[in-house]
Amino acid sequence: MVGLARAFQLGVGGARTKNHASVLDCFFERCQAVLRPARATDDASLSHREGGQAVADSAAVFEVLDDLIDESAELDGLVRALPPERWAEQTPAPGWTVAHQIAHLLWTDEVALLSATDAERFAKLTEAALANPDSYVDEGAEEGARLETAELLARWRAARAALQEALRALPPGTRLPWYGPPMSVASMATARLMETWAHGQDVADTLAVTRQPSRRLRQIARIGFRTRDYAYLVRGLTPPAEQFRLELTAPDGALWTFGPEDAAQRVTGPAQDFCLLVTQRRNRADLAVRAEGADADRWLDIAQAFAGPAGAGREPGAHA
Repeated sequence: MVGLARAFQLGVGGARTKNHASVLDCFFERCQAVLRPARATDDASLSHREGGQAVADSAAVFEVLDDLIDESAELDGLVRALPPERWAEQTPAPGWTVAHQIAHLLWTDEVALLSATDAERFAKLTEAALANPDSYVDEGAEEGARLETAELLARWRAARAALQEALRALPPGTRLPWYGPPMSVASMATARLMETWAHGQDVADTLAVTRQPSRRLRQIARIGFRTRDYAYLVRGLTPPAEQFRLELTAPDGALWTFGPEDAAQRVTGPAQDFCLLVTQRRNRADLAVRAEGADADRWLDIAQAFAGPAGAGREPGAHA
């Protein structure tokens, strides 16, 4: 997820960094440097020019929100009939059970809803986060995980429905306050989609369920491509000056492309594998993502689609 929530955790939820304070000191500066230019690119892809002004394309924003509905429903279907003991199973994110995964999504949806509807209350949340960076996010997940599973599921459903309603009611060009740079409606929706998919993968792995990839992966792949430079900066590295080309095979066999066609640095592979890589749900060694060029090869070792500290990722063969 793009925001402070990821500054406290590794790999979009679960294992925490041992040095939250030092990460937090540099997090906002690096977010400003990387995510703002990326956000402008995102908005350009979701807008058209009219009378010299950029007018956000509501239909494109609603498409992302529709994808978020479908992604949430798929995860809901995995957990709604689980007995209590399965909600308590440990997931690949250290220290987090299935209940923690859903509780974190509930927590973040509720926070995003405040951002969209009550900026003053949201500002107070940011103050609380800065006052307690070591455990702020984990405490939210822990609180939700202690709920009865039926209540947890009902609250998550209510929160995500309310967030949908709130985001659809906003003009697409609206900037929402967040833990870092403000986010567009499209960026907020896409971030929620990416995080829901990533946490859903943890749940699916825990339950030994193989999910079928969908066209929704395009939104997640776009985030992974846009955040290339951030993966370098968060590690204290200088991003490559030249642009990369990303060519992904979609679930239906189509080709999804990002970046200039004549770029010397290239990444290719299945879209699902790329999304698993940039959300750090699989180790690169277990995926069919390939690089051409030394810089592209280095990127695949450090890629992450979420803001926050450098994620440790998963061990090779962990999900073989």
